[in-house]
Amino acid sequence: MPVTDLDPARGRIGVIDIGSNSLRLVVYDTAARAPTPLFNEKALCALGRGLGSSGRLNPEGVASAIVNLKRFVAIAYAIGVVRLDVIATAAVRDAADGADFVAEIRRQCGVEVSVLDGPGEGRLSALGVIAGIPDADGVVGDLGGGSVELVPVDRGLVGEGATLPLGPLRLAEFGDSEKRLREVIEDNIASVGWLQRYRGRSFYLVGGSWRALARIHMEQMNYPLHIIQDYSVPRGEAEQFFRMLGRLSRKSLEKISSISKRRLETVPYASLVLSRIVEILSPERLVFSAYGLREGHVYNLLSESERRGDPLIAGCIALARTRPRFGITGEELFTWMSPLFPQEDTRHLRLRMAISLLSDTAWNEHPDYRADEAFLRSLRMPVAGIDHGERVFIATALHARYGGPAEAEIKQATRRLISDLEHVEARRIGIALRFAYSLSGGAVGILEQLRLGLMDDQIVLSVPEGCELWSGETVQRRFDAVGRAFERRAVVQLNGARRIARA
Repeated sequence: MPVTDLDPARGRIGVIDIGSNSLRLVVYDTAARAPTPLFNEKALCALGRGLGSSGRLNPEGVASAIVNLKRFVAIAYAIGVVRLDVIATAAVRDAADGADFVAEIRRQCGVEVSVLDGPGEGRLSALGVIAGIPDADGVVGDLGGGSVELVPVDRGLVGEGATLPLGPLRLAEFGDSEKRLREVIEDNIASVGWLQRYRGRSFYLVGGSWRALARIHMEQMNYPLHIIQDYSVPRGEAEQFFRMLGRLSRKSLEKISSISKRRLETVPYASLVLSRIVEILSPERLVFSAYGLREGHVYNLLSESERRGDPLIAGCIALARTRPRFGITGEELFTWMSPLFPQEDTRHLRLRMAISLLSDTAWNEHPDYRADEAFLRSLRMPVAGIDHGERVFIATALHARYGGPAEAEIKQATRRLISDLEHVEARRIGIALRFAYSLSGGAVGILEQLRLGLMDDQIVLSVPEGCELWSGETVQRRFDAVGRAFERRAVVQLNGARRIARA
């Protein structure tokens, strides 16, 4: 099936990526702005091992790949995919026997394979980064087993990139000569003249070997959140750390990291390539992306209007639909509390919408653990479009929404990822949501009758005559909590005239 035709049924979609080092199958729930991975399996076959010297695919890798591809195809259709796309990259396109391998896959597995050229591979990887980080601005680097693709990105626009034969499997052939190894890296990267034009902007890293570097850095820095997507490292810190890794032996790496031994083999080469790119590019920061070619492929199937969607909001809508309880919507909650945030900037408005959408996703947890479960679930949720500080902001708000205390132990490890002011702001959102659910019972249309606003040093709840929804000990106690959170007095205004102030 052509990789540009989207099945109108929009059912489950599977993508098999035949790389130089690994094969991977990912099955998504549908082709959407924020697709949910339902199944993800990898097999390390090393198809590109020895390709630089032999010009052919690794025979052992070919045999292993066919076995695993048979399973991948069978499991994809068993899961119920309506579309299965098989994509091959550097090793298959560069090998003299690549076409024979594709024909064998067709014969034994019954599927067609789209062999991407270098620019096509780079473009899909860049689109994958944009799918997860819509405002990406700088250079995307996708390091596979056989090549590295460098592609300029400018806030959603993808430029013309370069493909270099600098994958770890190819560089391993120069392993006995460090001088020759460095010369090959230098000569290839120096050939990309446009890199200089992107000095000082961000560098976005894609690929398993570079993700391994991020994991090692997290371990060594005792970083509290082990999520690769949007993990950011300042240039100065990165230069020193990854240059050090490039000099370490495999035995030394095994002592400092929990990364698998097979992946550790690629780390020194990945570090050397990265160090030279960073020297030339001098990026403000290095940003690691868990989204790459496969996500870029799904993103490429969407219409232009679908691509413009916000991955965070789309992801939160999808998550909210999995655990519905009440009829009230996140949009209704968001609108109702908006008068409390008159100076809110675009970034925080977006985060508050995400929090509103997720505000009742922990309702079916044990009451004693709801706040903690809401915190952990939202902190680790499988959505993109947010950095790590924003994850903590959302989690902090949802922790407060379920009554979690300001200084809860569960928040301490990640507390340093947001400022004190943002911690206060996140809790304000959560406490306002807690009051909203008590006031409305989660019923649709109630909140629009009970308007909220700011007046001088007060938070005012306007209640129509004859409405008793505002009364009751729990409601009044939680309204008082809103007042304390905003450092204002909580006041009920009846029918636009009489005011009843709470202590």
